[in-house]
Amino acid sequence: MLEISGLRAGYGEVEVLRGIDIAVHSGEIVAVLGSNGVGKTTLNHVLSGVLTPRAGSITFEGRSLMGAASTAIVEAGLIHVPEGRKIFPNMNVRENLELGSYRRAKNNRARNLERVFETFPRLRERMGQAAGTLSGGEQQMVAIGRGMMAEPRLLILDEPSLGLSPLLVEEMFTLIRKLNADGMPIMLVEQNVVQSLEIAQRAYIIENGIVTMAGTAESIASDPELKRAYLGL
Repeated sequence: MLEISGLRAGYGEVEVLRGIDIAVHSGEIVAVLGSNGVGKTTLNHVLSGVLTPRAGSITFEGRSLMGAASTAIVEAGLIHVPEGRKIFPNMNVRENLELGSYRRAKNNRARNLERVFETFPRLRERMGQAAGTLSGGEQQMVAIGRGMMAEPRLLILDEPSLGLSPLLVEEMFTLIRKLNADGMPIMLVEQNVVQSLEIAQRAYIIENGIVTMAGTAESIASDPELKRAYLGL
C-alpha cells in the first residue's frame, strides 16, 4: 500500500532523514521503531504533508504523494493520528470526532461515529464532555477515533502509548491489534519496542535518520543487536 524509497528530509541545513526505505502492505501492522531524535516525527511530518521532502519517493496505492498537500493526502486515505493526541480541549468528544470526517467520508459520518462508539464505549458515555477534561487514555481514544472517522485506507499511529499508565498501554496495544484484525492496515510508530514487536508482522528500526534493521517482527525481536541496543541484554 505504502512504499517509501530513498526518502530524505530535514529542517534548514540539518538533514534528519538520510535515505529511508519502508513498505507497508495491505492487512499488516508494520512497526517503525526508534528512540527520541532518530527521525520518526520527521518521517510522519513528511507523510502527512506538513514537511516537504528533499529527495526520494512516496507511493500510496500506486499514486505518488511526493510533495503532496496535506489535504490531498487525507483525501487519499492516508490518515495520521499524531503524537500527543492533538485534540481540541474545549470542544466536546462528539465534536472532536466529527472533525475527523471534515475532508473524507463526510457522508458516512453517522455510521462511522457509531463504529467509533462501539470500539470505545467510554466515549459514548462522555459524548458531550469537553475533551480536555478526559483522562490521558480517553484522550488517546478520541484521537484514534477521530482518525477512524475518515475511513482510513492506512492508519499511521504516532506514539499511541506515550504518557499512558502500564495498564492503559496494554489496553492500547490490544485495541491496535483488534483494529488490524477488523481489516485496518496500521503503521505503528513507537518507542515501545517490546510490545510493538509483539503485535506487528514486520518492523523497521531507525537510527540517525536511516533504517538499520528491517524484517519480520519475530526475527528482529530475537536479534542480539536489538537486545543490546534497546533492551540492555
